[in-house]
Amino acid sequence: MFDTRETPEIEIEGPARQRILLCAKRLFAENGYENTSTSSISRAARTSESQIIKHFGGKEGLLEAILEEGWQRVADTYKGLDYLSSPSAKLQSLVGLILARLGDDPAMQELYLFEGRRIRRDSHLILMTAGFLSLVKVFDGLLLEMRDKGELRGGLNVQAVRSGLMGMMEGLLRDRMLANRGQYPAAYSQVEIRDVFLHMLKALSAPAPATPLITALEP
Repeated sequence: MFDTRETPEIEIEGPARQRILLCAKRLFAENGYENTSTSSISRAARTSESQIIKHFGGKEGLLEAILEEGWQRVADTYKGLDYLSSPSAKLQSLVGLILARLGDDPAMQELYLFEGRRIRRDSHLILMTAGFLSLVKVFDGLLLEMRDKGELRGGLNVQAVRSGLMGMMEGLLRDRMLANRGQYPAAYSQVEIRDVFLHMLKALSAPAPATPLITALEP
């Protein structure tokens, strides 16, 4: 299927690979993955379709590269949180970073939420890039550390907690994007999404130990 619509001019400089990535991300987000042809991407990037094949192997590899680059930026930012000693504080900061990165890059957010989890012709889940899986590993590691320190409620499966927290965040973001298109009632901000996440994390955390009462001794 070829996209016969006029491709808007995108003024992007740099090597062909980077121009292709930036143009494809914008066109995939605006028109959808299926409705965007490699010819429209190559025209916008001022290069040839052979360059897409050379650098990415095709349109599917191009989408995967866009998502991978986005998640690697999140992973690189997270490395600066080592100064936090509490795993709970690190997890809260990580979620704040993810929401900030996606908020700063609406095209990446669109692709992650609406294109990344679709099953393609070869049954390959594009979203499962090394960058995303490394993020999942960080989530699991922090939750395991919380459990080992007694900060997580007992009897909970760590992977189930991670899937629940990440799935909730994805659902909130997806509904808000639908609301921005006028199709769904979800009037809340990125900050309010983070607040819901924090309240849910608190509900899953082990209750703080009760402070024993100190009674005065009779003289």
